[in-house]
Amino acid sequence: MADRRGFILANTRLQHPSHCPEIALHLADEVTPIWRMTEEALGELGLPPPFWAFAWAGGQALARYLLDHPEEAMGKRVVDFATGSGVVAIAVMKAGALSVLANDVDGFCRDAVGLNAAVNGVEVDFTDRDLLDAPPPEADLILAGDICYEKPLAERVEAWLRAAHAAGARVLIGDPGRSYFPRTGLIQLAEYEVPTSRDLEDQEIKRTGVWTVA
Repeated sequence: MADRRGFILANTRLQHPSHCPEIALHLADEVTPIWRMTEEALGELGLPPPFWAFAWAGGQALARYLLDHPEEAMGKRVVDFATGSGVVAIAVMKAGALSVLANDVDGFCRDAVGLNAAVNGVEVDFTDRDLLDAPPPEADLILAGDICYEKPLAERVEAWLRAAHAAGARVLIGDPGRSYFPRTGLIQLAEYEVPTSRDLEDQEIKRTGVWTVA
């Protein structure tokens, strides 16, 4: 698609996620219409959902935790894995991080994150490389929200995050109890009741935790 920024602006509206209203994001109201329009615009069926167009519960919880605990981010080099809309990357910069590298393999995310970072007055670097294909990059803090949708991916991400922890990085994970979220080897730091939509989730309120690797 030649003009992904234009597509995003035409099919979303500026909103403030319920659990981190300090942040403004270009978000869609419903998942099915923008999913269908994305497939039509790209001429491809069976695409993954447009994760970049929504503020998911795990990302909102992680963003809330960082905004409330800026000492986690202050002066640190950060990687935000599977950034989606960029809500967590934006939160960590608002909390005082030195820099953040937002990462996502979805081709729309570069433009979505760029638009969202600009409206929040922060600078966010971006890469669409699959970071799981290599050892974790050097960073003080690695963040991951809502990454346990599918078993194979969840297992790869867990191993990668544990490798980052072993290399000395602080790892924070936001998750609302997805099926493939690991149940051992983690320490819960916070829990939130995150309002969401039945269009996205099975409940209107998702009990969502923020965890670190033990």
